[in-house]
Amino acid sequence: MQSIKAHNLEKSFGAVKAVQNYSVEIKQGDVVALVGDNGAGKSTVVKMLSGLYKPDSGEILVNDQLVTLRSALDARKAGIETVLQDLALVPQRPVYLNLFLGREATKSAIQLLDHKLMCKEAEKLFLELGVNIPSVKLPIGSLSGGQRQAVAIARAARWSESLVIMDEPTAALGIAETAKVEELIKNLSLRGTAIFLVSHNLDQVFRLSSRISILRRGEQVGEYETSKVSKNDIVSKITGSMD
Repeated sequence: MQSIKAHNLEKSFGAVKAVQNYSVEIKQGDVVALVGDNGAGKSTVVKMLSGLYKPDSGEILVNDQLVTLRSALDARKAGIETVLQDLALVPQRPVYLNLFLGREATKSAIQLLDHKLMCKEAEKLFLELGVNIPSVKLPIGSLSGGQRQAVAIARAARWSESLVIMDEPTAALGIAETAKVEELIKNLSLRGTAIFLVSHNLDQVFRLSSRISILRRGEQVGEYETSKVSKNDIVSKITGSMD
């Protein structure tokens, strides 16, 4: 079974300890949610796991193999894909080229882009994931916010071998589009994708996650099975009123 483990990750910026002794294990099909107040260190954890920050100490293991993540490219090579809040999509480009952005399929000795193959692969992936896109040839900028989010998540799932990290995947969406994106996340989990979900929306966390990891002021203050804890318990741990 594929898994990713982080052991005792730490990151400081000058005298400020952003994250201390953070550990988590995410297995195939898991949805582990990371929660905490603003400034708790969630973004720093995400950036360490996605290769944007090198931890000052601690280990990251993919399928029990130690990896060193010095860049987003290192993370991708380790099978870790991240869906950031800005989505990293090119509005003028069609959907299928955004799906293959930076990893375009080519044909022939002179490396011509294989547009037909990429269109076919995009349509197949969206069908498998239940993503409703009018046409993979439309410019991504013409789609709704929820559709763009779905494309970004589908792209991550297409290339991920170990983990998909989602940073506030529905923060800018309305109720209906949020429901569609959440359904996509559930489908990915059922297909065996390991998901690390960062969300401030506790209702969403309880709908989607199997476990909840909690940060407060850079410290990990608990990890719970979602089915065995209440929202009030999580809020108390986030704020420190339970201590």
